[in-house]
Amino acid sequence: MDYEKFCSQILDADPKIRFASVYDEWATCVGGGMREGLENPLSEHMQNELVNLSIIHWKARKDTAKILGKTKYTMSEYEKIKRFSFYMGNDFLLLVSAEKDVDTNVVVDHVIQLYYKNQD
Repeated sequence: MDYEKFCSQILDADPKIRFASVYDEWATCVGGGMREGLENPLSEHMQNELVNLSIIHWKARKDTAKILGKTKYTMSEYEKIKRFSFYMGNDFLLLVSAEKDVDTNVVVDHVIQLYYKNQD
């Protein structure tokens, strides 16, 4: 999959999406980033910490998959943004952030549709 293209498509899907990036299991960014023209409210250190925590949670969810089934996505709503984690198989994690008033279902549906579209 072309992760840069995939993340660009996600950003193009809704102007309220601020960030879309794919990481491997070692928290290395393999594509994507912040929407052009926007500033990341987090410092680089804080961003790295958040990614590392997301990777830890992702790995922990793999253990419960045997009982509950594989996690498709998780969402956290903060006072200022919504943050989504999409589990792309066993090897990659997609992180997306959006404005707080974005329609959660629309974001999830768009990302899942784009994921399957880009599998080719």
